[in-house]
Amino acid sequence: MVITRFAPSPTGHLHIGGLRTALYNYLHARQHGIDSKFLLRIEDTDTQRNSEEALNGILEALQWSALQYDMPLLYQSSRTEIYKEYVNKLLQSGHAYKCYLTKEELQSERDKNNGYLPPSFSRKYRDYEGSKDMPYSIRLKTPLDEDIVLRDGIKGEIVFSTNDIDDFVILREDGMPTYNFVVAIDDALSNITDVIRGDDHISNTPKQIIIYKALGFDVPRFYHIPMICNSAGKKLSKRDGAVSVLDYREKGILPEALLNFLFRLGFSYKDQEIFTLQEMLECFNINDVNSKPSSCNFEKLYWINAEHIKKLDNASLLHVMNMPHLLDTHGIAVLLDSLKVRVNNLVDFKLELESILNPPSNYDLSVLKKPEMLEYLESFGSEINGYNPSSDAECKEYIERFCTSNNLKAGAFMPVLRIALLGKKGGIDIGACVYILGSKESADRIAKFISHCKTINP
Repeated sequence: MVITRFAPSPTGHLHIGGLRTALYNYLHARQHGIDSKFLLRIEDTDTQRNSEEALNGILEALQWSALQYDMPLLYQSSRTEIYKEYVNKLLQSGHAYKCYLTKEELQSERDKNNGYLPPSFSRKYRDYEGSKDMPYSIRLKTPLDEDIVLRDGIKGEIVFSTNDIDDFVILREDGMPTYNFVVAIDDALSNITDVIRGDDHISNTPKQIIIYKALGFDVPRFYHIPMICNSAGKKLSKRDGAVSVLDYREKGILPEALLNFLFRLGFSYKDQEIFTLQEMLECFNINDVNSKPSSCNFEKLYWINAEHIKKLDNASLLHVMNMPHLLDTHGIAVLLDSLKVRVNNLVDFKLELESILNPPSNYDLSVLKKPEMLEYLESFGSEINGYNPSSDAECKEYIERFCTSNNLKAGAFMPVLRIALLGKKGGIDIGACVYILGSKESADRIAKFISHCKTINP
């Protein structure tokens, strides 16, 4: 049995690094049978920085990405009394003590050491047996002259000397427990077997191991995932795309595509690039995650997104674009198939879809270099009205026959026809366009375009 957890802090929005951590925790747990669990814990003890908007964004992002966690959802802010209970246990067992060091004393020592606080200075009250009528914090008695060996599933063996670790605070003067303490308590009480998190937490791990051992808890297995970098090997910034996960939804990225992209940032399987969530479950191995930072290429994300768009059936594609009413539209299958090979995100897909189905309000007249083309357009509009083609290929052949019979070069006529129908250059095959619109709509758009041209050039 494996129990993992994802533990974001609601002080900011969920970014892609956090979502990758959640994904790896999800996959690792789901691979180990029905008794295994993937838990969600909200680390909200920093009441001054917590944001309800950020919390809602985290929950919405996880729901959007389909990473279903096992209930109940745990909020640290509701567990303060539990943490204090374990603080008292450590005081009673002699593993913790009251510390009367003031903020001024601590700052003075830092100033003397260029901002560094020697671990030994934190131990001033370690063996103090009296009491003082003044505020105090609770510090853990870090064992001395010992090595803590972390056998990390990704980083390998890392050794920490306890002499380099201070007697760290577990309960502040204001009665609030500290991060490392509550994390260790919650992981132990939730029976977390495997801690999978970013490697920026490696420095926290020896302190948490000390807490586990002081309370007689089992120490979980640790896996520290390297950070995601930009192409220059530096930490992602907003300029690089380090934005909220939900911002990618607004950019037209499918959740399965974003997960696929993040899955490959640190893990590879043969030469496969495109994965469904089920395929990720089948091949993922937490022990094979790359131990070095991954470089983030957002062009690759859009390529992956395009591949996932192609795999969607038409009903699903229209559903994610909130356009299910178009499913019975004439020629919709041809239209969607035509756009699937051209567009790499849902925002552009929807815009392209609407630009074809809705009559143009403006026209790019740069291709109308020969006025006589309007006469051919008018003739074509008259001929096609009432024509009922059975396919887009038949439409294309019809247009080509029209050009041949009128001694027109297709390369000269089709761009003008495209402007009449869509108002712009480029886009899907013109035969597919006529088939999708149908003969009457095509004829109406041609007539409207001719009228527009005569208005500006009577």
